[in-house]
Amino acid sequence: MNYILFDGPSRNALLPFTFTRPVADIRVGIQTIREKWESYLGYTTTTVTEDYLSEAYPLIELEDNIMISASFLPSEGLVEMIQHLQPQQAIFYEEEPIAFYVKEDQEVDFDAYDIFLFDGAVLTIKNTWDIFAKNEQSIREDFTRLTAEIESQSLSKTNTVIGGDQIFIAEGAVVECAILNASDGPIYIGSDAVVMEGSMIRGPFALCDYATVKMGAKIYGGTTIGPYSKVGGEVSNSVIFGYSNKGHDGFIGNTVIGEWCNLGADTNTSNLKNNYAPVRLWSYETEGFAKTGLQFCGLMMGDHSKCGINTMFNTGTVVGVNANIFGGGFPRNFIPSYSWGGSGGFVTYLTKKAFEVAKVVMGRRTLEFTENDEAILNHVFEETAVWRKGYES
Repeated sequence: MNYILFDGPSRNALLPFTFTRPVADIRVGIQTIREKWESYLGYTTTTVTEDYLSEAYPLIELEDNIMISASFLPSEGLVEMIQHLQPQQAIFYEEEPIAFYVKEDQEVDFDAYDIFLFDGAVLTIKNTWDIFAKNEQSIREDFTRLTAEIESQSLSKTNTVIGGDQIFIAEGAVVECAILNASDGPIYIGSDAVVMEGSMIRGPFALCDYATVKMGAKIYGGTTIGPYSKVGGEVSNSVIFGYSNKGHDGFIGNTVIGEWCNLGADTNTSNLKNNYAPVRLWSYETEGFAKTGLQFCGLMMGDHSKCGINTMFNTGTVVGVNANIFGGGFPRNFIPSYSWGGSGGFVTYLTKKAFEVAKVVMGRRTLEFTENDEAILNHVFEETAVWRKGYES
């Protein structure tokens, strides 16, 4: 069977992260949503996404296909239902399609389908804040599945360990002189990852392959550090997708950071308003501030964005793609893509300069800034111009 993950109606609510990737490639828990589905199904998947992303994330359609909404995370019960789908059958959760069987080039009319309702527990990622709010549960579920039949590497006796049966150390990982407390949730340390001396880590926590926790870091539960990322200072209930650095002291909490980002030394995010009121976040759909229903919510930062030393972010700040933020004071809590500046104002960050930085940053990780990368980021520049009105070029 050919399985295809589609973005679904939540794609725009997951901006700025879906400016540069399909919904399926958002990381929550230990793995991306795509990796979870492929693990459960035992098949690779392709994607239906925005046209400008399709060159980098191509669709493969065969004679028989099952389409799956990437906003839904897999579970054993849901996957079993999907694997038994037949032509002209679909699975809905309440009034939203989760999955449906479709023939090549078939027009889909759900009125002509047999509809089956999934009434089990389901984890969905439909807003940016869901990524950190549901990360703790997703870490637990990924940990159970990924470590079920694999033996953990032994921990060095230099470490202080609480709840060792809920700690998994993958091959090649190095952990020395750290405090690991898994009494409230599992701790997963990926292949060739490094936890440096003096680090204090509470679960649920995931350090993905080749990532680093730097000396003396304080990491609280519900946190995922994506592949090849480096993190120091204090981090609470946050998700870093990968290839990003928060290498120094400073606090981030209830925060999501995309790929290829860098937070300067002593960058701090507020995640609680002084009046304890529920946090609102910028919505690209309504072009206003949406209710999250959350008391704690920090920073949402899109791919390739950077901030300088001592940057301060207000509670509930949204930063787009390829923004460069610096200077004193608090910048506003919606910073459009390709913004250059800070609390004193912004100008347009031109693509030529932004791409020069991206080439250097990716080259340091021995990766190439490809034509596809450039095309996607050029599209984002054009699409987001509406929010940079009044900027100088």
